[in-house]
Amino acid sequence: MQIGQPAGTAQPGGTATHANTQVASLRVFVFALFFIFGGITSLNDVIIPKLKDLFTLSYAQAMLVQSAFFAAYFIVSLPAAAIVQRIGYMRTAVVGLLTMTAGCLLFIPAAASGMFVTFLLALFVLAAGITIVQVVANPLISMLGAPATASSRLTFAQAFNSLGTTVFPYVGAILILGSLAHVDQATLSADALAAYRAAESQVVVHTYLGLAVALAVVALLVWINRKKLVEHPHPDSSMWSAFDLLKQPRFAFGTLCIFLYVGAEVAVGSLIVNYLMQHDVLGLGAEAAGKHVPLYWGGAMVGRFLGAYVLRVCSPGKVLAGAGAVAALLLLVSATTQGATSGWALLAIGLVNSIMFPTIFTLASEGLGERAAEGSGLICVAIVGGAIVPLITGYAADAAGLRLALAVPALCYLVILAFGWYARRPQQQQQQQ
Repeated sequence: MQIGQPAGTAQPGGTATHANTQVASLRVFVFALFFIFGGITSLNDVIIPKLKDLFTLSYAQAMLVQSAFFAAYFIVSLPAAAIVQRIGYMRTAVVGLLTMTAGCLLFIPAAASGMFVTFLLALFVLAAGITIVQVVANPLISMLGAPATASSRLTFAQAFNSLGTTVFPYVGAILILGSLAHVDQATLSADALAAYRAAESQVVVHTYLGLAVALAVVALLVWINRKKLVEHPHPDSSMWSAFDLLKQPRFAFGTLCIFLYVGAEVAVGSLIVNYLMQHDVLGLGAEAAGKHVPLYWGGAMVGRFLGAYVLRVCSPGKVLAGAGAVAALLLLVSATTQGATSGWALLAIGLVNSIMFPTIFTLASEGLGERAAEGSGLICVAIVGGAIVPLITGYAADAAGLRLALAVPALCYLVILAFGWYARRPQQQQQQQ
């Protein structure tokens, strides 16, 4: 896929004002996409305790929410890249947004069915749309401007992603979790329990129905502006050639770490509400605990601004290794202490998570040259770690309790520490040795 100049770009000797305006408007569109898919993804941390309560699920069963959601990255990423090659970025963004809208609307029949599996299907379709949008957004923001400033644009765009993950869970906790603190299902008769589940399912439906309307409006706006970007698709490109890149040790190690990082980040975020509700941690109610989730994701937003400076003056590999070490240490502190120390140690992991994805991505992709786009697509597939690691963590929580289950994400962070140390030197220096 090649990107031409934005529609309306001036010829030499003319004015570039219109072109600059077009680029600016396209950047705003991409920033909005980061905000939307980040926020909707983080709503999983709120809906997990809701569905766990409604369907009386174990932790492992509740984590199937994340498994259904992040499985879409494994299944849809490469086909999404192929769609981009065929119809271009802007039209593919519309496809992704409409798929997200369909996923939100599927919550209506899911609630009517009263079956947990139908909620999982709705979440999978929603995540498929998010995957398509993310495949579009990551490379597109890098292309909208000078290559020398691509990194700063991507960092700024990720800050909007973090803003979404901070805002959505807080609002979602109010809308979705408010009633969990007021109803004890054990005291309800069979009929009353069925009525309660039907009513509470509608709370979830109303939230996602509102999102569906908003997504449809955004899709319409993108379609109207689809011609602002001049694109030259290459429909004959193969989507399978990227797997050859796994023969390169540095890229393969980095791709594994993306798998582990996303898995660890999602596993920790998914446990926050139930973890903070424990009497020996903070002993909060469901809604109050849900309102703490934005602190986890908000830490990532703050950390990205701080990390942008640190990464300019320090070796990215060493910074990544240090972040992995601190994350593992915070999990150890949380698992072995009680009260506020235990709860806030867990929430603080969001701060050190902040630089991990972009740093792993950059270190893994270093030296790929013309194959950087293929590598990016394959790295997106590795986000499926968000489907697998939380499920393993859920089984560990059922078997040994929430505290010991934190060992699963801790092991992930230790592997990331090892990759950071391995990749602390530029790839050319490693190849020369």
